[in-house]
Amino acid sequence: MAQITIACIIGTRPEGIKMAPVILALRRQPWARVVVVLTAQHRELADEVLALFDIEPDHDLNLMQPNQTLAALTARAVTGLDGVMETLRPDLVMAQGDTTTVMVSALVCFYRRIPFLHVEAGLRSHDLQSPFPEEFNRVVAGRLAHLHFAPTETARRQLLSEGVADDTVVMTGNTVIDALHQVAAMDLPLNHALDPARRLILVTVHRRENFGEPIDNICRAFLHLVDANPDVELMWPVHPNPNVTRAAYGLLSGHSRIHLVPPLRYSAFVTAMKRATLILSDSGGVQEEAPALAKPVLVLRRETERPDAIDAGVARLIGTEYDAIVREAQSLLDDPDLYRSMAKGLSPYGDGRASGRIVDAIRSRYL
Repeated sequence: MAQITIACIIGTRPEGIKMAPVILALRRQPWARVVVVLTAQHRELADEVLALFDIEPDHDLNLMQPNQTLAALTARAVTGLDGVMETLRPDLVMAQGDTTTVMVSALVCFYRRIPFLHVEAGLRSHDLQSPFPEEFNRVVAGRLAHLHFAPTETARRQLLSEGVADDTVVMTGNTVIDALHQVAAMDLPLNHALDPARRLILVTVHRRENFGEPIDNICRAFLHLVDANPDVELMWPVHPNPNVTRAAYGLLSGHSRIHLVPPLRYSAFVTAMKRATLILSDSGGVQEEAPALAKPVLVLRRETERPDAIDAGVARLIGTEYDAIVREAQSLLDDPDLYRSMAKGLSPYGDGRASGRIVDAIRSRYL
């Protein structure tokens, strides 16, 4: 059987998590030659998750630089990925999501007339400024993609409404659920001392639109929640961006029941989610993962391109105002019926078999 070369491009930890099940599934196919290209838009965070899934990059562009601007990152990514495509001459290129790496991958494929396959296609907030620059990135990737792997029916309908041909859209479910099931089954240790008698609030904050006043409001709300509930402790794996570390450590350091820790390995973060009572986050991936683990998630954003969990009642969009954060979190801590209504273990994002559907779609279309 003839082989086709598929370049799988990864830039950040979330991309590594969501691409890993696809890469592993493709590697099992005799017709697929898989080449993993790491831009390292986020260096250490991407490295650790690839190691977890035993994936070694074939090409590493090592793009990450301190305090890099979007323009500089984009320019280096275009040049670096174009050079890799010149060397590899792949039959197909695949990337996931909405980062600068993904947008540039689609652009370079357009220049070189290589079919680009977009995993997690069709997410939209309908505001190019929020999330920034992710909404722009995924719109560009969606315009240039040859094949769109939509994680939900909502995403599929969105693509069709934009004029994307129906036969190029495949509703697969989200590959993050594939990865989550695999890692959750490992039951790996967290390696951070938490009091088992206390309820854990797990939080993550990293989006650019939350820098400044919003993250200060978020921190003040976290402090209030912990002070108002002696049986609660809070864990925050703090993103290394200085805008995040300034607020987190400046406003929350020194509290005995607030654990500010470095970014967790994905395996440890899954363990932390399993241990948590409640999760507050502005992360897209957490919005997908937490419901599958029966954990209510409060979304620290004004809008979300992942409305399915909101519609299913397993997540709530609460914004970044101090009063709203305190009110919504306290309600879940106080009201067992409300808590149970959100902790359903219902995932609107898939059944853990998305990767197989992606492989089947590639085989059907390109072999």
